[in-house]
Amino acid sequence: MNFEAVQTAREKRAAVIAACGGLISAVSHGRIPSKLDVTVSEALVLGLLKQNIRTFFAVFGHGSTDLAEVLRVYQQHGLVKVLNTRSEIEASHAATALRWVTDQKSAVVTSIGPGALQALAASLVPASDGLGIWYILGDETTDDEGPNMQQIPRNEQDLFLRLFSTMGQAYSLHTPGAISTALRRGQSAVDHPFRAGPFFLLLPMNIQPVLIERFNLRELTASFSVKPPAAEADYAAAADWLLSAKKVALRVGGGGRNAGPEIAELLDLVDGVAVISPLASGVLPYSNPRNMTVGGSKGTLCGNYAMEHADLLLVIGSRFVCQSDCSRTAYLKVQRVININTEPEAALHYSDTLPLVGDARLTLQRLLKELKKKQAKNNNQPSAWFKACSRQRQAWEKFKQQRYKHPTLFDEKWKREVLTQPAAIKAASDWASTKGVVKFFDAGDVQANGFQIVEDEMPGFTFTETGASYMGFAASALLSTAASEKKFFGLAFTGDGSFTMNPQILIDGIQHGARGCILLLDNRRMSAITGLQKAQYNHEFATDDSVVVDYVAWANAVKGVQAMTGGFSRSSLLKALDKAYGYDGLSLIHVPVYSGDNELGGMGVYGRWNVGNWCESTQALRHEIGL
Repeated sequence: MNFEAVQTAREKRAAVIAACGGLISAVSHGRIPSKLDVTVSEALVLGLLKQNIRTFFAVFGHGSTDLAEVLRVYQQHGLVKVLNTRSEIEASHAATALRWVTDQKSAVVTSIGPGALQALAASLVPASDGLGIWYILGDETTDDEGPNMQQIPRNEQDLFLRLFSTMGQAYSLHTPGAISTALRRGQSAVDHPFRAGPFFLLLPMNIQPVLIERFNLRELTASFSVKPPAAEADYAAAADWLLSAKKVALRVGGGGRNAGPEIAELLDLVDGVAVISPLASGVLPYSNPRNMTVGGSKGTLCGNYAMEHADLLLVIGSRFVCQSDCSRTAYLKVQRVININTEPEAALHYSDTLPLVGDARLTLQRLLKELKKKQAKNNNQPSAWFKACSRQRQAWEKFKQQRYKHPTLFDEKWKREVLTQPAAIKAASDWASTKGVVKFFDAGDVQANGFQIVEDEMPGFTFTETGASYMGFAASALLSTAASEKKFFGLAFTGDGSFTMNPQILIDGIQHGARGCILLLDNRRMSAITGLQKAQYNHEFATDDSVVVDYVAWANAVKGVQAMTGGFSRSSLLKALDKAYGYDGLSLIHVPVYSGDNELGGMGVYGRWNVGNWCESTQALRHEIGL
């Protein structure tokens, strides 16, 4: 193979594709022949372009140099955008946030070995939250000339394939001619109509530069959109169950994010109340009186009351993560379950279930028609169920206001009064709502307090990574603002523990032009785990630290970052947020926050969880309920 000839042809081809406005147009106008001599790496990039993937978050290494060269040429001609990062974990989080917020697809590119394994760890987020991301990973050579550096050190084939297949669909491109199959498999995974997820393409280093002669571009599949239909089920029975129940509760998960109007209408027809997953914040406006907000082991007074006293549960697109249903003990009195879900296994999670397997919005529309035919409940007068839940919602609002009225507490670490997390999060969240800012929440106390506090009136403005609860997600997510074709300002709520796990955004955000702010709530400990340890064993252990870190100086050491303190009051925090919003770049606001035993310093815990010394009683209750 003549490398110079291949390179010259590639340069010309990229220029023609750019001039024609895309690959499909270039072929249809005869500017590019339908059969080409291309390397595997270029065939892959062409295939991804046809699937509308033009953004690549990359940490290149010796396992991806050939692919990097193709991307260099295609970026030079404006066909792709490559954002090099300093961590594969950061790259994965940015790609995930980009898909989550804007639905823009992208790929994560790594080398072989440690980099690929870091990407694997971070892929737990899109796998848990149902988001389609391409992962293109270097792999050991197929000639088996001896151990490759950074491969798994065992004399077996396809070990990375075996490993990555545990997290999602994976494909090893051992044979160049199988590139079209690999692309189709990847498309099926990342564009799955109801359970998208990561797809791992393993590219052996010696296969990437192989020239495929007369590669037929017809083998490349274009982007597609397949939507699941409404459930085919007994809607009359479902309607009868709902109308005969006295205490209906809806559990709205991430699968119900597109069904807000239908959920609101159904609640009125069946005299129900809703418990909202953090993933579905804003689907039902917070101001709706039937919204009992979040529930679970870190729920709310009203959300947990509704779950524990309902006699019928209508589930809409929920996975039943342990904390969301108190390790299967949340619904103490439920006798019947109607479960709308696209996955049969999830739809049959509970006993005594009528499963409606199909798209949430379309299924709810059919169910609403059936309810109206049966003359749904007359709700001119508030029912006893609605009144009882409303009292709990009022108690929760009063509970929150008590914390907001005491925004500062004396903290032993800081040796002064500092803001509490509830006060800081409330002030920043309300500020973000007035600006149309997208909020990202990191794991830990910031996350739990956050979804108890946020009061979204519409979806699409709060993204809290509860699926994997991955520390460091929020700050890394800000890189998506630099890659997005739809520009937005991001506010990352993070703790000191989460931020120090993934601080690369300070450099990469400046490198690529991210626009957003890191709100670093610093209590100098892993407060969520400290609280759990004390609740279970009355002692904390190895979740505290004595190291003083000047985060403002750290961030200001990176030229281009605007770093400042948020001070010790709501007014000083709001001034800092305004300054960050007016800055055309990346900002960091450091806010010392309280951690301690004063109940006004947090939002509380109201449910059960199958962890630590709670396991015996929680498991016993689960089997006693039998749901």
